[in-house]
Amino acid sequence: MKQFLTVKDAGDVPTLVQEALTIKQNIGEYSDLGRGKTLGLLFLNPSLRTRMSSQRAAYNLGMNVMVLNLDKDSWQIEFEDGAVMNSTKSEHIREAAGVISQYCDIVGLRSFPGLVDRDKDYTEQVLHSFQKYCSRPLISLESGTRHPLQSFADMITIAETKKRAKPRVVLTWAPHIKALPQAVPNSFAEWAITSGAEVVIAQPRGYELAPEFCRGAEVSYDQDAALAGADYVYVKNWSSYEDYGAMPSVEGDWLLTPQKMKATNNAKIMHCLPVRRNVELIDELIDGPDSLIQVQAGHRVTAAQAVLKKMLETI
Repeated sequence: MKQFLTVKDAGDVPTLVQEALTIKQNIGEYSDLGRGKTLGLLFLNPSLRTRMSSQRAAYNLGMNVMVLNLDKDSWQIEFEDGAVMNSTKSEHIREAAGVISQYCDIVGLRSFPGLVDRDKDYTEQVLHSFQKYCSRPLISLESGTRHPLQSFADMITIAETKKRAKPRVVLTWAPHIKALPQAVPNSFAEWAITSGAEVVIAQPRGYELAPEFCRGAEVSYDQDAALAGADYVYVKNWSSYEDYGAMPSVEGDWLLTPQKMKATNNAKIMHCLPVRRNVELIDELIDGPDSLIQVQAGHRVTAAQAVLKKMLETI
């Protein structure tokens, strides 16, 4: 595996998921695979699970880890080719990525969208610049449009707990106090569709995701109808794609409740975290017996370790 940026880099998703579950059963089996190798983790945005799970996964494989907060600890980086660097940015991505490639054997990069310019965010300038100028295997730790490690962990969680071969998986929009990126729902939808689940995306009008992430999914504007017979309910907020970054007014109550969950097939509840309690999801459901939220978080280590193992085997 030379890169892990989208579901297309995963190969056969069910096979990779099973490999990850095998790794989970014997977490220390490959503890010498990464000996003498270094993982560089680069963050342009805050992180808890991604940062700690990637470090833990690397340590499980015997790797060294270097972590750099690019937005705070290094020179500001210029990403435009041909730029006249006479302002605040002191280092070009060409040099920065080249240097990092000498220090690290695998590189992970996390960046968020600005939610102002859709074309700029969806062309993934930051991620693709590193991809172009970094000569080492590259892992997306979240980008403007996707969060593949999170979605991989979600698929591991579903595979481990599902009671039928093709579960009904509902991705439902939830309220929030501010505009959030579409990266997690985009990524979850395409991974779940690729995994062969029956996928339903429930959202208010005005919150439709980019069409390329929804092909093969049912799209619903009726949360109650979408929840009927669901095996999994993935709760997540996102801002508008069409009116990019906006939060259009919403009709009806989209906060998930125990009453609404009665329509499901005793569904399990999922969320990527962090979650704003009693805004996105109520305490009773977060902490209840049907919540898989902490299980998902645990599988972030499993997912990262499976990806790192694949990459270490090719370098």
